Amino acid sequence: MATRPPLPFDPIMRAATLWDERIGPARTMAAVTSVMRVQQILLSAVDGALRPHGLTFARYEALVLLTFARTGRLPMRVMGERLQLHPTSVTNIVDRLQADGLVRRTPHPTDRRATLVEITEAGTALLERATASVTAIDFGLEGLTPEQETHLTELLGLVRRAAGDFT
Repeated sequence: MATRPPLPFDPIMRAATLWDERIGPARTMAAVTSVMRVQQILLSAVDGALRPHGLTFARYEALVLLTFARTGRLPMRVMGERLQLHPTSVTNIVDRLQADGLVRRTPHPTDRRATLVEITEAGTALLERATASVTAIDFGLEGLTPEQETHLTELLGLVRRAAGDFT
């Protein structure tokens, strides 16, 4: 995964030691810095797996969300809520997916103010190939047992709940 040789020491733990000596308790700094570094690692792996399919992670997530919908379509407002994105970001994602023929916009049958986004057959086919690529690399998450992955998800869920992501 690494494009350079690994360091002979953990730079985050080295920084934590210095932080402890010079600033104060480093526990939170080390945890946050570790999460940020892992995010970089995971994004790099996932982006690398999705790039050959012409997708970003945001576009991939949108396609996955549409396939999770019972009808294969959702209002753009609901997509924004579920993806936790600003409406402008959802519009940009849908614009790109539509330009590539992966989704289509349709009028909402009962609400003239709403637009539905529907995944196309081409979108479904591409999503299947892209999903095979990201699952083949376990989304870039290496080094944990299945139980540890579950525990990590639970721990991060506590942080997300405290930040107001969900109730």
